[in-house]
Amino acid sequence: MAKLLFKLRDAPEDEVDDIRELLTQHALDFYETSAGNWGLSMPGIWLKDEQRFDEARRIIDEYQKSRAVRMRAEYARLKKEGKIKTFADRIKENPLQVIFFLAIIFMVLYLQVKLVMDIGK
Repeated sequence: MAKLLFKLRDAPEDEVDDIRELLTQHALDFYETSAGNWGLSMPGIWLKDEQRFDEARRIIDEYQKSRAVRMRAEYARLKKEGKIKTFADRIKENPLQVIFFLAIIFMVLYLQVKLVMDIGK
C-alpha cells in the first residue's frame, strides 16, 4: 500500500523538482496526487513500496537539511548585499499602493469598531 512521503502544499517548485529527481535517482517508485479542482485533496508524493519508506525518508531528510543550509547562506548573502526588500523599500517603490492598502485597513477597523459601538447603544 502507498504511503505519503512528501506533502506538496506550499512547497517551492524547485524543491519538489529536486525531490522527484532524488527519488528517481534512487529507483524509488512513487506517484503524485494533486489538490484537485477545488484544492481540497492532499497534494503529495506517495511512495508505492512501504518497505522502502525509511530509506526514502532518510534521503529526503538529508536533502532538506542541505537545502536549509544553502538557503540560509543565500539569504545572508543577499541581505549583506542589500538585495532583500524591506517594507521601507516597498513604500519607496510604490507609495500610492501602500497608502491605498493602509486606507482600506483603517476603513475596515473603523467599521468594525463603529458596529460594536452602535450595538452597545
